[in-house]
Amino acid sequence: MTELKLKGVPILRIADVRTAKLFYSEYLGFTVDWEHYYEDGAPVYMQVSRAGLVLHLSENERFKEGTIIYVGTTGIGELHAELSSRSGSSGPPSISLTPWNTKQMEIEDPFGNLLRFNEESH
Repeated sequence: MTELKLKGVPILRIADVRTAKLFYSEYLGFTVDWEHYYEDGAPVYMQVSRAGLVLHLSENERFKEGTIIYVGTTGIGELHAELSSRSGSSGPPSISLTPWNTKQMEIEDPFGNLLRFNEESH
């Protein structure tokens, strides 16, 4: 008997492919794996990834805005430092300690989606 395995890939609504590439690729350091257009002038459907995290981004209006993605993280301090070097004087949001004892950094993308990076405290 084959063991059941499940893997989810969140689909986030974006409003502009250029803005999405600037944020996810240039700021967060994701790689754009592929882009797909069903026909000329159709909304983009694309995949970005980094360190095992895969996200699908779509301009299709049927997807909702304002999704929250929980991202289990190791090396949150290093990620914060990397993003600080790209953010200018304001830097990314600070890392906080949650009541459930994780280190957490929340970053909102330009389209209202929230990436919630969490690292277990030791």
